[in-house]
Amino acid sequence: MHNILLVTNNLDRIRDLNTGLSRMGFSCTACVYADDVIQQDARQSFNAVLVDICAISSHGESAWQWFRKLKLRKLLPVIALVSPSTLNAAAAEQGLTDFVVKPWNLDELAARIRRTVIKASNAKQSGVIKVGDLSIDPVRCEVELGGRLLALTFKEYELLKLLATNKGKVFTREALLNEVWGYDYYGGDRTVDVHIRRLRSKIEDPAHTFVDTVRNIGYKFKDTGAGGERRPAEDPG
Repeated sequence: MHNILLVTNNLDRIRDLNTGLSRMGFSCTACVYADDVIQQDARQSFNAVLVDICAISSHGESAWQWFRKLKLRKLLPVIALVSPSTLNAAAAEQGLTDFVVKPWNLDELAARIRRTVIKASNAKQSGVIKVGDLSIDPVRCEVELGGRLLALTFKEYELLKLLATNKGKVFTREALLNEVWGYDYYGGDRTVDVHIRRLRSKIEDPAHTFVDTVRNIGYKFKDTGAGGERRPAEDPG
């Protein structure tokens, strides 16, 4: 049986969904947007989260911000329930595991949940990302270089994980800012350069170069951890 967490700011809106999924054999727990949902998951192990993206949380955060917070902290597969008006935003959101447009078909949603849980389970079994001597364990949120555990800040870890899981893909500073800090972050995009520079100081040396600067564009993660020259972190363009 799959344990599913349903999150919204209006329980009445998902009451039929809760009932329907329960009848199909899912164990469902419904709650409203709040930081204590993180604690809720600590008390009960969930396999996936369904987030009602159409709502706005009582804390004034958008549902997108709240979803990213859950995704980053708990590393759970997240399926968004979106409306046609938020479809484009959902399609562009890389952090989402999947999304379903309302009004949803219950059989389709159940199939997507089962597929998502299976993929997440397989990923956990072989989810360690290895590039040369660098090892990233998404389950434990640990990074090792040559068997030595590295002390990274939360933002450094999230930057590294995002880049390493998209080896060879070039990210602009704006894209990294949106993915790691969120769309509503009000600081300048130069904060990305600062964090990249700090990250490099912890994971790189003359024998190891993992993050490349792409001139006039941004950053990318190398396919190997071999040494080599690179442009300074503070000058991607």
